[in-house]
Amino acid sequence: MTGPFRPQERKNARIAGVLVMVAYLLLLTGCATAPQLTPATRDALPDRVRLDDVPFHGQRDYQCGPASLAMVLNAGGRDVGVDALIPQVFLPGREGSVQPEMLATVRRQGMIPFRLPGAFGALLEELAAGHPVVVMQNLALPAWPLWHYAVAIGYDLPDESLILHTGMTPGRAVDFARFDATWARSDRWAFVALPPGELPASLDADAATRAIADFEAARGSRAALPAWQALAERHPTAAMVQFALGNAHHSTGDRPGAMAAYRAATAADPELAPAWLNLGLLASREGDLQMARRALARAAALPGPWQARAREEQAALDQETDG
Repeated sequence: MTGPFRPQERKNARIAGVLVMVAYLLLLTGCATAPQLTPATRDALPDRVRLDDVPFHGQRDYQCGPASLAMVLNAGGRDVGVDALIPQVFLPGREGSVQPEMLATVRRQGMIPFRLPGAFGALLEELAAGHPVVVMQNLALPAWPLWHYAVAIGYDLPDESLILHTGMTPGRAVDFARFDATWARSDRWAFVALPPGELPASLDADAATRAIADFEAARGSRAALPAWQALAERHPTAAMVQFALGNAHHSTGDRPGAMAAYRAATAADPELAPAWLNLGLLASREGDLQMARRALARAAALPGPWQARAREEQAALDQETDG
């Protein structure tokens, strides 16, 4: 006959349950396969990278978010400590930090967070470019997540290991397969934090444009201008990048710079009506009436909400000329 279930037995049952869960997780990660790199990516990467200048901050209970931010912000030249970051990102009710607050805090510190595409090759490319990467992992199961932020600071391709500042351990080597299994459970969420003017290695023009636009909305055009200039230099035929650069130049009072960027935007995409409108408005103010008429005519001919404004400006310009 089974006796009564005593408190000690209850405690042992809980411990047994935890051990079963840990064993199950080890089984899952142990069966994972290493992520595959394309031959082109593999050939372009050095065999080993380690960013020894990234400082380490131990991640106390539920403080992995602020600690990870402090590491990448310090690496980027920002003098800010973990304790100063805790109230900016830590949500007591969630016992952790959520992704939007992590990104917003990077912007408040004057750096740009660039979300990476969810590809293992992109993560390694950023490390090879000298950029530490904040990664989000789920160290448990999808149904019972245990979210964790760490900072990738290097890798070893022959050994198939990633080097992480994580928990209370600096420079911990984790094999690719085990890391990727935990990273995949966060939809491979990761970002680099870079000063304006420095760009990630792995992002296309559209993704970088979104990141810089979000930074500009938070910190203003003057702060974002070096980022737009760098992106336009990398992607000179990207019309929206040139258009955004023109707006930033105009907002900071650089009319010649704005004119040049709007011209580049319309050359790259003759159907980009807002760029034609802004070019026409600015040319009119600068006294270049021939360019103003041509640009306003193009804007007025393209369907969209800018047509009315373009036609109003055309009429005003004709009145001034007739007068």
